[in-house]
Amino acid sequence: MKLIQPILFSFLSLSLICFSCGGNHKSENAITEGVIEYKANVINENHPLASFAPSTAAVKIKNDKWILEMSTMGIFSIYFSCNMENKTLSQMIKYMDIKNACIETDSMLIEENSKYKLTFKETNETKMIAGYKCKKVIATKVSDPSVTFDVYYTLDIGTENSNELTPYKELKGMPLDYRVLRLGLEMHFVATSIKNEEIKDSDFDIPSYYKILTRSEFDNEFNRLFADFL
Repeated sequence: MKLIQPILFSFLSLSLICFSCGGNHKSENAITEGVIEYKANVINENHPLASFAPSTAAVKIKNDKWILEMSTMGIFSIYFSCNMENKTLSQMIKYMDIKNACIETDSMLIEENSKYKLTFKETNETKMIAGYKCKKVIATKVSDPSVTFDVYYTLDIGTENSNELTPYKELKGMPLDYRVLRLGLEMHFVATSIKNEEIKDSDFDIPSYYKILTRSEFDNEFNRLFADFL
């Protein structure tokens, strides 16, 4: 049970998915609507929750909105939907007949993001990922400066404000190779395909059949659900 409590904090800490260094400018021809698919790997396979980690993730973007979709074992789905227009981030969980959601505002997210605070160092290195030229930055955890990892991002996807509500707000591009905490696990995500396609506005909304909970209620239900798995 002790492992379950920090899981929700980890989730929000890592709903990152779009960034680049603040001093850079977006490409004039940047894709602002489409789908990015990632493969995911657990850094520590001996972690008690490793078997619950997703092997893939997908991000739909449309201007200053994005939604991250993950599925564990094909039966447990998690969604994070960010809307920069009203500065909210919604969390949704779907498992069998359980369909819960909560909505957090920017003021609520400030404390949440501080639990996964990072600093970034620019480099001159680049590489191609899923057909896009990416720049490299080195991320360092503020809580433990001995922990660093490489992040590759592109200026050719997304908008500059996509990360405003995440720990990566100082970065203004789209990450295609990065590490992050999910489900209390250190994960490595690498983009495998990028599709420039039309996304419906309704894809970012909470479906009407979801039950809207307060953050406290959502956490309690989430912990109870995972307790059944452990």
